[in-house]
Amino acid sequence: MDWLDNLIRTFLDFDAMIAVLPQLLGIGLVNTLVISVFATLLGIVIGMILAIMGVSRTAWLRLPARIYTDIFRGLPAILTILLIGQGFARISQQLFGPSPYPLGILALSLIAGAYIGEIFRAGIQSVERGQLEACRALGMTYGSAMRLVVVPQGIRRVLPALVNQFIAIVKDSSLVYFLGLLVSERELFRVGQDAAVLTGNLSPLVLAGVFYLVITVPLTHLVNYFDDRFRTGRRKATPPKSGLDEIDERPVSPALAQGENT
Repeated sequence: MDWLDNLIRTFLDFDAMIAVLPQLLGIGLVNTLVISVFATLLGIVIGMILAIMGVSRTAWLRLPARIYTDIFRGLPAILTILLIGQGFARISQQLFGPSPYPLGILALSLIAGAYIGEIFRAGIQSVERGQLEACRALGMTYGSAMRLVVVPQGIRRVLPALVNQFIAIVKDSSLVYFLGLLVSERELFRVGQDAAVLTGNLSPLVLAGVFYLVITVPLTHLVNYFDDRFRTGRRKATPPKSGLDEIDERPVSPALAQGENT
């Protein structure tokens, strides 16, 4: 069983995993979460702007939103990251120093904004038009009705989809390593890859994959849970009772009972 021993040494070398574990926890995991959270927050801002522009009645607002969405959804993520990271490198050096860290976050947020914008737009348009008309009948302006009534309901309906988008950003954060991050800025994939190159063993990369699964799998089940809650509501549906059962359960008056006996 030499092949089995070879596979175990290649992918499940626990000594190599233990050696790289502090770096994965202290550097890789922290940077992956920082990149993902900041890119998601900035993507939400961009996405909300795009969604409002996308549902606008004005064509010159809808068209730029449509063009932006088509471009950043159509381009491969790695291409966008390289274009932003290398094209704005000189400006980034003047603002943030030699670190390409902010450009990686910016690139991911631009990509996320295109997807989140479509998520928000679908959520807003799923709200019944009668609610907007009722708000206008009460004297509210179009902007106030959208801001106070329609948009909050649309956001609530797309919360599971937003968590799904965060999961996608966590996985796409591994592409930022193409920009050449500093040693202290390496994310999970880069830490695992560097350790695999130094040791000639793939076990550090396997451990990095386990960390990705620890982040994404619970979030996936959380999305499914909230999706079911939003679809079915807080109360579980109970089968309707038969009307005959309700009649049998009603108390019978003595006079009626005596009449039935006679």
